[in-house]
Amino acid sequence: MTTRSERPIRVGVQVAPQHALYPSIRDTVRRLEDLGVDIVFNWDHFYPLSGDPDGLHYESWTMLAAMAEQTSRIEFGPLVNCNSYRNPDLQADMARTIDHISAHSGSSGRFIFGTGSGWFEKDYDQYGYEFGTAGTRLDALAVDLPRIRARWEKLNPAPTRTIPILIGGGGEKKTLKIVAQHADIWHSFSDPATLAHKLSVLDGWCEEIGRDPQEIELSAHVGQQPSTGTHFADLDEQRALGVSLFETSVTGPDYDLQPVIALLAWRDSQG
Repeated sequence: MTTRSERPIRVGVQVAPQHALYPSIRDTVRRLEDLGVDIVFNWDHFYPLSGDPDGLHYESWTMLAAMAEQTSRIEFGPLVNCNSYRNPDLQADMARTIDHISAHSGSSGRFIFGTGSGWFEKDYDQYGYEFGTAGTRLDALAVDLPRIRARWEKLNPAPTRTIPILIGGGGEKKTLKIVAQHADIWHSFSDPATLAHKLSVLDGWCEEIGRDPQEIELSAHVGQQPSTGTHFADLDEQRALGVSLFETSVTGPDYDLQPVIALLAWRDSQG
């Protein structure tokens, strides 16, 4: 089995669907594929997370279906889907359908099912969902992921491949247990010291349920340094801990891709 340190380095870019009209977002996705990015993400919210709170914004899943048709090489998905917003069986069917849309010329699909329990209270309040607590939302995610997997087994046609599940978050009592049980990819926003600790917790959950932790790809958000705009801290330390998927984000209205170009150059320098 490939160990974490042996996995090839990949670059993911989250294109925030905010503060820009759709043609600009579509063009940004095209440019990212042309640049050689490995994965493009959006997010599953209904309002901007930064800037004008009532600014331009689009829904996630309809945009993901458009990405499936628009692109031909990159993988893509939400970072992350909010489990609270849709019935789990519907989520499974939507993911399977987008998987098929992205399977061009007989290839397998390219969709990554990134998911989480949800946290942005404004979304819940404005769209009429029950916010509950962090605990109840995580409990729902734990219940719903087996339903999603079971629905994938029943759908006709079946998904073109085993759809990878990415889970974001670092809660040690519930989230990392769910990661150990269900995730193919774990996404973290932790600095290297925190990440090392969280990995020890994740490894403990994997041991408890009888899973090899090396099966789980490690993904980490990398932030730009304000002084340069293109320098990323901690890349080598994260890589030493086994991270292979490095994700950065761009936002409207301008979608500056210079930091992405710098991150791709670092990826390519690693051999």
